[in-house]
Amino acid sequence: MRLKDHITRMPRPFDPERGQAAASSVPAVSGALHDLIVGTAGCSPYLAGLIEKEADWLPTALDDLDAALEQVLAPPSQDLSRLKTALRQAKRRVALLAALADLAGAWSLEDVTGALTRLADMTCDAALSAAVEEQVCRGRLPDTEVGLFVLAMGKMGAFELNYSSDIDLICLFDETRHDPSDYASVRKGCVRAVQEMCKLLSDLTEDGYVFRTDLRLRPDPSVTPVVLSTGAAERYYESLGRTWERAAYIKARPCAGDLSAGRDFLDELRPFVWRRHLDFAAVQDAHDMRLAIRAHKGTGGPITLPGHDMKLGRGGIREIEFFTQTRQLIAGGRDRDLRVRDTVTGLSRLAVKDWVPAATAETLTDHYRFARTVEHRIQMQRDAQTHKLPGSDEGFERLAAMMGTDRAALESELKDRLSSVHTETEGFFAPDARAPKPSIALDDAMQARWRSYPALRSVRGAALFDRIEPVLLERLSSATKPQEALAAFDGFLAGLPAGVQLFSLFEANPQLIDLLVDIVGTSPALAQYLSRNAGVLDAVIGGSFFDAWPGGSALTDLAIARLAAEPDYEGKLDAIRAWAKEWHFRIGVHHLRQLTTATEAGKQYSDLARASIAALWPEVQAHFAKRHGPPPGRGGVILGMGSLGAGHLTPQSDLDLIVVYDPDDVDQSDGPRPLQTRSYYARLTQAMITAITTQTAQGRLYEADMRLRPSGNQGPVATSWSAFQRYQREDAWLWEHLALVRATVVAGPDSFAEDVEQFRCSIIGQVRDRRAVLVELSDMRARIAGARQPSSVWDAKTGAGRLQDIELFAQTGAVLTGEVRSGVRDGLNACVATGILSDVDAQHLSQTHALLWRVQIASRLLSVDAVDPDALGVGGQEVLMRAVELETRSAAENRLTAMTERAAAIIDAATQGEERE
Repeated sequence: MRLKDHITRMPRPFDPERGQAAASSVPAVSGALHDLIVGTAGCSPYLAGLIEKEADWLPTALDDLDAALEQVLAPPSQDLSRLKTALRQAKRRVALLAALADLAGAWSLEDVTGALTRLADMTCDAALSAAVEEQVCRGRLPDTEVGLFVLAMGKMGAFELNYSSDIDLICLFDETRHDPSDYASVRKGCVRAVQEMCKLLSDLTEDGYVFRTDLRLRPDPSVTPVVLSTGAAERYYESLGRTWERAAYIKARPCAGDLSAGRDFLDELRPFVWRRHLDFAAVQDAHDMRLAIRAHKGTGGPITLPGHDMKLGRGGIREIEFFTQTRQLIAGGRDRDLRVRDTVTGLSRLAVKDWVPAATAETLTDHYRFARTVEHRIQMQRDAQTHKLPGSDEGFERLAAMMGTDRAALESELKDRLSSVHTETEGFFAPDARAPKPSIALDDAMQARWRSYPALRSVRGAALFDRIEPVLLERLSSATKPQEALAAFDGFLAGLPAGVQLFSLFEANPQLIDLLVDIVGTSPALAQYLSRNAGVLDAVIGGSFFDAWPGGSALTDLAIARLAAEPDYEGKLDAIRAWAKEWHFRIGVHHLRQLTTATEAGKQYSDLARASIAALWPEVQAHFAKRHGPPPGRGGVILGMGSLGAGHLTPQSDLDLIVVYDPDDVDQSDGPRPLQTRSYYARLTQAMITAITTQTAQGRLYEADMRLRPSGNQGPVATSWSAFQRYQREDAWLWEHLALVRATVVAGPDSFAEDVEQFRCSIIGQVRDRRAVLVELSDMRARIAGARQPSSVWDAKTGAGRLQDIELFAQTGAVLTGEVRSGVRDGLNACVATGILSDVDAQHLSQTHALLWRVQIASRLLSVDAVDPDALGVGGQEVLMRAVELETRSAAENRLTAMTERAAAIIDAATQGEERE
């Protein structure tokens, strides 16, 4: 592009004579370009000198900026004798092009900082390559891939270099590429190469310098060499890394040397930078950093323009950067879209994701661009690494001329913008403290023991709790029964193993305290779940917590995508647990707040379990296949039995599973350590059960029960397809065929799943002797009754006329009609069709089942053990009464007794063969 065609603004020459003198050195330049050079040189002694030095080259460069820039950025020869001069010439020319294009308004801020950063990349790589080659020639480094690389940090990493910036670098080498005996000598050679690189860039010669280099961002710079091994760096960050170092790595990228090794290192460091949970503790860390910088640099005073630091002072560039990076640290672990390096894109992404109001992001972006422009004008004057506004009248006049405005307008705009930035950011880092008073007195003795709980034992945890305690007590005192709510919260707090992250979350999102008080005052079981899995609260503020249920298929896709994002197997096991817990918590909250019915909640719990199994099964197989090869034959399917197969789980249900595999005449697997097919699937099944049930850092996914497989606990954990068919045809008991009524394939190859489904239908569809079936059903009911009686009237599952009894009877109707009817209502209709049940009795059994299911899922939501209304608070009792659809406990218990007794009598009569008219 020709610069003269894109001029949109013009600096005024503060020193016209100096400007004219510089312009006279390039007589070929005329018109608007002449005026631009006069204004530029008249404001900046540094640029005036560059114009005169590059007078022969400049006219051609201005005629095609893009071509000139690409030519300058082409890597020069690595000959050390000429490299210093070549790099300094490149610096002069890029600095001159960027300044003129910037002052003329032809380049955006990103164009300017991008050109400066590309220069830094090129010069770093050229200098390092020459330095490494020199060490190789001297025999101090091997003539192989050394694995030495340079990370660009800070503004260079984000392509945001300012006009007179130093460059922050971290230099590392991959020690795994070398024999351990060579480690010390390789590191020494790498150190010498990096030292030479820095000299090539920063030595001041008659041609100037390229960039001042700063290597102090490396781990523990006061005691470590300028080059570290990647292993040493990883160990440091894992054990001692601080929040400011995490923030620094948001912008990090490989810029020189072995770029592949650099990318691998950043991949390894990703868990350090991006936490799995929303990290609101980073807010306090960032605020502490801001205060420390203000104290160290003396920039904490009020906004007064003379000498004000545009970078570190109030309302300055660093305020906007901290605001953006801290928000990225909070949410970037969960949302990869927020993992961007530059500030402007970061603000934009935060706005799109609703972490920052769009208006705030737009305002801060505008202020950021203006502040960077002012910063560049200050630095362009004398190529000085300064960010401070002038301290004299003359300095302000010069700056205003360079900005193309007058002093009064500039000062007014500076004050307004700096004040606006400070207002927008200070409220985020240091919100006004509020100390609401509880409306009534609470239990002081109970509150006094909180300080002994694990979550408050750390100094930081206690300090955070001190800040949120007044709001908590206010909410608790406003509950229907405050002392009861306080006691419930006390139980929650006692079970909380750590508090920093959770208390930080509450401080940044006070609305979550209302949800917490609601949960602890209503559902002890959900409160206990929350205390052990506090990270699930992240999902509440993730933006979609109260959206409509996505459905089983979409949920499975989400689970698969979540696991695909994890690079290693252990990470996948943790990821599926964290993911499932968030959705599990969401279902419970929705049901507790009456956003879903009991039937909907049961289906959602089932959708979640099926999605988890469907996503995990391929990952377990892939991990197992690395050692033993892919599954031989047609593969294996997982059958969901019981409530999982029927599609109505409770919050505490375990999973009844059967694994069936088809060897398809393949004798063994094909892998590094092949296994006989039977052993392969037995061990694969055990690996899947371990993946589901084992305790990881994220807890357990589900409890699994394999007892419904052929021959129960005495049989193999995985059943071959032929053995499964033979068993079901020849040896299975009636109850096992009844169980097949609710069986559903939840994971495995589609074609095999279709075969299993067809076979299931054929077994259910067998012609049976009705009287023999009813006699066997009567015997089963007697054995079940003898094994366990209901614990109370509120035991919805076990006992005559209750859930298990009605479901068993409905399954009997399905096998008697030979049709696949997995739903309770369908099964009862089948009983009507066979003449063993009247429409009226079927309606009563259906209504009783629906009532008991509401009680069952509410009970499992409210209590870890059998529900005891006496042990529940008012909120919990209201949930139980809502399930029965009555207001008093006595009326509810009378209804439950009457409904179940009649249901039992109906089933008794039917199993005794009393046909209905």
